[in-house]
Amino acid sequence: MNFRRTFILSLLFVLGAERQPLGAQPAELASAFSPVAPYEDDLGTFRPVLSFNDGRPVESAADWQARRQEIRTQWTALLGEWPPLFENPSVTVETTTEGDGFRQETIRFEWIPGEETTGYLLVPHSLAKSEPAPAVLVVYYEPETAIGKGRENRDFAYQLTKRGFVTLSIGTTDATAAKTYALYWPSIDDARVQPLSMLGCAAANAWHVLAARPEVDPDRIGIVGHSFGGKWALFAGCLFERFAAVAVSDPGIVFDTRPSVNYWEPWYLGWHPRPWRPRGVITDENPARGLYPRLLAEGHDLHELHALLAPRPFLVSGGSEDPPERWRALNHLVAINRLLGHENRVAMTNRPNHAPTPESNAVIYAFFEHFLGSRP
Repeated sequence: MNFRRTFILSLLFVLGAERQPLGAQPAELASAFSPVAPYEDDLGTFRPVLSFNDGRPVESAADWQARRQEIRTQWTALLGEWPPLFENPSVTVETTTEGDGFRQETIRFEWIPGEETTGYLLVPHSLAKSEPAPAVLVVYYEPETAIGKGRENRDFAYQLTKRGFVTLSIGTTDATAAKTYALYWPSIDDARVQPLSMLGCAAANAWHVLAARPEVDPDRIGIVGHSFGGKWALFAGCLFERFAAVAVSDPGIVFDTRPSVNYWEPWYLGWHPRPWRPRGVITDENPARGLYPRLLAEGHDLHELHALLAPRPFLVSGGSEDPPERWRALNHLVAINRLLGHENRVAMTNRPNHAPTPESNAVIYAFFEHFLGSRP
């Protein structure tokens, strides 16, 4: 994406955020925007994002647009360039069924060149004759869980649809069954884009599927995912500017040595020609390969990608993999938002365990209702 288009899109998001003032924060969100002690204003040891690569400080919104493009260009070179997006998607409706207050369509569309996927589109009946509504893309290992046919407290699409959102649930069903998990372009043996970034590309194409629906307001489409889906939603939201709000449930938002914050795996940021390294933590006997060790050696971390979200709202629904100390990374994003004149755009909740809970999910739903609106 060239500098001029990036600047215009970012400006539109700023103006769009100011076009309709937000209402009061719901109770579930009230405390989520404030870092817990002792992490207020603690930037940790992360490399500053408000400095250009040559060391010059970023002092204005205009400076930030140039710095933002610098970050994006650098990470695109690291991750690989996406193939062109499908801006006019062809969608096949395979089946239509009636749910509890909504219509469910099983749809099929091309999400990366040469590969189709099946997902579930849920449309509340209350939207049939109303103005275009907000929508949320839900990503996971497979699309059934999010519509209520999987483990408890992961039914994000179903719950958001009951709250007036159009939702689209997608997942990597075939790759999950094959234990390759992600997407590989042009092939698994010749991946020119890191697989986690390619998942972001697929999500961007799914955004176009939602945006083309007459029931959907394309300026109010968010994305959410848990764990693997949280990593997917994080990269999609950072790399594709049209997601208007991003929520991630305990993906591990920065690099870490915890087994579940495993960005080094070949299906995330450590792709290398097969045979792949044995799955598991990095050891001398089982070192990381591919891009991941280069990212560490050059001092990169995911807070640099978080920066691309500003000024869009971002919620981390943290569990065991994203404890309160993650505010050290999020404070960099808070500082960017302040430079752009925005407060309360970065939020985090915390729970002790990895699994979502009714309480943590209630904040996710309140987050989307607050920033995208809903049609009860």
